[in-house]
Amino acid sequence: MRPTREISRSPEPSGIGAFLSTTLGRLLVSIFVPAITFLVLYQVFIFLRDTQIPQWITAIIAILWGVGGVLALFTLSNYLIEQLGPTWRRRLIPFVFVGPALAILTWYLVLPTIRSFIASLYDARGINFVGLDNYIYAFTSQEMLQSYRNNFLFWMIFGTGMSVGFGLLIAVLVDRTHPVFETVCKALIFMPMVISGVGASVIWKFIYEYRPTGSTQIGLLNGIITALGFESQGWLLMQPWNNLFLVIIMVWLQTGYSMVILSAAIKGIPSDLLEAGRIDGANEFQIFRSIILPSIQGTLITVTTTIILFTLKIFDIVQSMTGGNFGTQVIANVQFVQLFRQVNNGRAAAIAIILLLAVLPVMYYNLRQFNKQTEAFR
Repeated sequence: MRPTREISRSPEPSGIGAFLSTTLGRLLVSIFVPAITFLVLYQVFIFLRDTQIPQWITAIIAILWGVGGVLALFTLSNYLIEQLGPTWRRRLIPFVFVGPALAILTWYLVLPTIRSFIASLYDARGINFVGLDNYIYAFTSQEMLQSYRNNFLFWMIFGTGMSVGFGLLIAVLVDRTHPVFETVCKALIFMPMVISGVGASVIWKFIYEYRPTGSTQIGLLNGIITALGFESQGWLLMQPWNNLFLVIIMVWLQTGYSMVILSAAIKGIPSDLLEAGRIDGANEFQIFRSIILPSIQGTLITVTTTIILFTLKIFDIVQSMTGGNFGTQVIANVQFVQLFRQVNNGRAAAIAIILLLAVLPVMYYNLRQFNKQTEAFR
């Protein structure tokens, strides 16, 4: 065995003068150069915002400048940090790469949250302090109570349950089919995911469209039932069932997401484990209950909590289909109405804080599950 030869490194200069001339100087450069670069990037974006050139040219320049500028900023910052001594390098590298993300998160999330909470303690115009009056409204008004019922009962329970249930069922079934058929089925079921909530609402408006019996029916459902000799129905006027009809749109959008994620988790189960269950005499339902479900439990929880977050913030489908009328009001739509139609900033801010508090526990639980899965793969 050949002895390894240590590479001699020149010792770092010592003393106060050397410290000031090397480490401290490099530290200042490492702070000010990225700051100056960031200011240059910011000024260019301000120029692009206020310029009179065509918008498509501005968009292209902004994309190229944004991507290239961020890349240059991080490359320069990393180079400057590498010039420091090992101690300062180890201390500053996390701040260089995580610092901008934390700064953006603070500026666009933490500060607006604080401002919203302060605004929720004032009246509609933000002049007079009203204390908790806006929160009392949020927990006592009929409109808000109806929105809580719809959000938690229809959207969160039924919507999440159907999205995850159908996704899991399809994932299990297509996993047993021919690969070509499996690919085609997954592509067709996942396709609605690329459609926005507003786009999906436009499509489903033509399904639920109501016209009196005897008129030409352009709605798919009423066209079918009138052809069978029944009366046409105002599907979006039938309280409280109209909430379920709106939930079906979300299920149509989210089933593909849950199917793809759960299908990937099912394929990760060792085939030897499934074969061992069959050899022991277990039928397919017992294998599903005792092997598949426990194996994908973490993924199943993650998918469920992700869709719950979506249902708590649901807005576009309700606003596009009914505007919150006919007993279909939801929390986010009440906030929209208070802010943009009633121009009541205090109530809108209070509803925003309540919605944030409702979402935070689910987000925290989702992050914990993600961390557990990450640690399991280490």
